[in-house]
Amino acid sequence: MIYKARSGQASYGEAIGILLLDCFTPFIPGDVANATTYCFPVRFQKVEGLTTKRTLGKDRTAFELLHTAAEELVSQGVRAITGDCGFLAIHQRSLAAVLDVPVFLSSLLQIPFIFSILGRDQKVGIITADSKSLDETLLEAVGISSGERLVIRGMEDRENFSKAVIEETGFLDSEKVKREALSVASEMVEEEQNVRAILLECSCLPPYARAIQKAIELPVFDYITMINYVHSALVKESFEGKIRSEA
Repeated sequence: MIYKARSGQASYGEAIGILLLDCFTPFIPGDVANATTYCFPVRFQKVEGLTTKRTLGKDRTAFELLHTAAEELVSQGVRAITGDCGFLAIHQRSLAAVLDVPVFLSSLLQIPFIFSILGRDQKVGIITADSKSLDETLLEAVGISSGERLVIRGMEDRENFSKAVIEETGFLDSEKVKREALSVASEMVEEEQNVRAILLECSCLPPYARAIQKAIELPVFDYITMINYVHSALVKESFEGKIRSEA
């Protein structure tokens, strides 16, 4: 097989490109921004100037920063682009319209799929970084016309999560944040009996997905389920084996 180099491309083999906020938070294993989270190579690109505050505030003027960083990822050979904050959904349609590769910026994009696998009276519980900012505008951006089947709970009032992710103190106590996430999930399903699946909006929450699932015994979706799914469509595996033929 003969391979041809691509002008300006420094490395090869990263199908997924991940746009990172310009923030000061430690990214632990399981976080979208930690390379050890994946069993395949990914390429990261920080979006200079796209802060957590601007993203949670749904600042549409940040689009050009996002677009420039995304084009850099495409130039380096990625075949699909995601992000590391569910609130990037506000830019989903605009970015998808100007790139030649698939774009899936927000974990919230999974909501219509989750709805489709649940009963019509069953609900999806969302655990988000900031419940005050997750509004109809953001839901509409991912194709949700009504929030009637959604139960939304936030982490913004949980001390350790807020300090690490929203205030960006530079420190994260993973055990304390895990307990806070478990508390939010447990309270949600106790209060809302019709919640039959959980979606973790924030890219910092997947490290705690297993503990949450063990505690509430429901399907748990997050950024990593979405990224793994898209990667499986971009990079197909070959299947080998034998079956017994008829004698």
